[in-house]
Amino acid sequence: MKYIPEPFKIKMVEPIKVTTEEERRGLIAAADYNAFSLKAEDVYIDLLTDSGTGAMSDAQWAAMLMGDESYSGGRSYYQLIDTAKEIFGYEYIQPVHQGRAAEKVLFPVLVERPGQTVIANTFFDTTRAHVGLAGGRPIDCVCPEGLDSALDAPFKGNMDIATLEATIADLGVDNVAGIVMTITNNSVGGQPVSMANMRATAEIARRHHLPLVIDAARFAENAFFIKQREEGYADKSTREITREFFGYADIFTMSAKKDAITNMGGLLGVKEEGEHVPDVKSLVIAGEGYVTYGGLSGRDLAALAVGLGEGLDESYLAYRVGQSAYLAARLDEVGIPYQRPAGGHAVFIDAGRLLPHLPWNQYPGHALAVELYVEAGIRSCDIGSFLMDRDPETGLEQRAPLEFTRLAIPRRVYTQAHLDVIAEALGEVNKRADEVKGYQIISEPKVLRHFTSKLRPIG
Repeated sequence: MKYIPEPFKIKMVEPIKVTTEEERRGLIAAADYNAFSLKAEDVYIDLLTDSGTGAMSDAQWAAMLMGDESYSGGRSYYQLIDTAKEIFGYEYIQPVHQGRAAEKVLFPVLVERPGQTVIANTFFDTTRAHVGLAGGRPIDCVCPEGLDSALDAPFKGNMDIATLEATIADLGVDNVAGIVMTITNNSVGGQPVSMANMRATAEIARRHHLPLVIDAARFAENAFFIKQREEGYADKSTREITREFFGYADIFTMSAKKDAITNMGGLLGVKEEGEHVPDVKSLVIAGEGYVTYGGLSGRDLAALAVGLGEGLDESYLAYRVGQSAYLAARLDEVGIPYQRPAGGHAVFIDAGRLLPHLPWNQYPGHALAVELYVEAGIRSCDIGSFLMDRDPETGLEQRAPLEFTRLAIPRRVYTQAHLDVIAEALGEVNKRADEVKGYQIISEPKVLRHFTSKLRPIG
């Protein structure tokens, strides 16, 4: 893999602490073997998430100094709204404090009665939880290619169109509250969705008069993959691709902590101001704050307005997806299986294949994350059966289709040398893979258990 052109230079650094293996064994045990409970200062390379962990630009910091902190109708709000409307083409844009806040506002509006289903290419954890909390039932409908980590295919995040049609027919359209397209498809490895697949999904939604929602956390990365991989889009800009893609949907939710490269913020967009907007405004005011700040400070709104444009810059996006591709190439050298091809924001190691001696209910994705921290102080997380909450009706464990360990790369934070350390550490873990122990949960909440559960090694 050749070098990665980095379209920026470093003008401030933050020291990071290096711990010993003995120290790390004690630290992860004290955290009840849950990496979320570690102190960040005890982590060398932090790949827990790419959400809110990126490095903001000089232009974003400058915008923050000019942020208007008025409670209502501040200048920074209108700057953000103008930018978002130009990018997405939606009539109503609502800022919120992060993506899960947009979900908390939207799904009680869409799910009109308990038991209604919402269908997605794949739900991520908070989206799945908010559908459930609103009384709905989430169903995943990813294409078969997305479930084969060894297969190299361009759009493994796609909706399975045939299964979507069959699911709606089986349930009855009145029992479906809406359709969600997650871009990129995080739970199956940050895999992109093609424009053709979005167009086909939109046709089904229109025919059945169902709202189509985009979970848009990584919209810019998805647009760049379309430009790279889909016929007819090589000469289109990422802005043009984004405008077309969003034109097929009715609503979007966004964690702006990803592709808008901010430390806090989110958006909810409605294409046409109609029946949903008054309910959205009421829930925002009750739970987030007045509609023109939505739980954010004026400086957050200002940084978000700048970051939306920076996240669509194609030289930046080439570097961004290039980092994942570089790390994946290094993992090939040390024999680590992962979801091919590498996603935009992360490399998802197939822990089920790397640790075949561990059954799914001993959480191989989590076990590998613990082992990687012990080896080199690298924090990552499970995207597998540990991530799945128990079935709300039966209380039984739910098995994920794949057992991943996600290496989520923060934006504009780590250098190529850091990526080399990650690959070398995984190579060392691979040498003793058959010795890695599984885990059991000893304490868990009812919802979003992977954040706060306590675990113990088995054996």
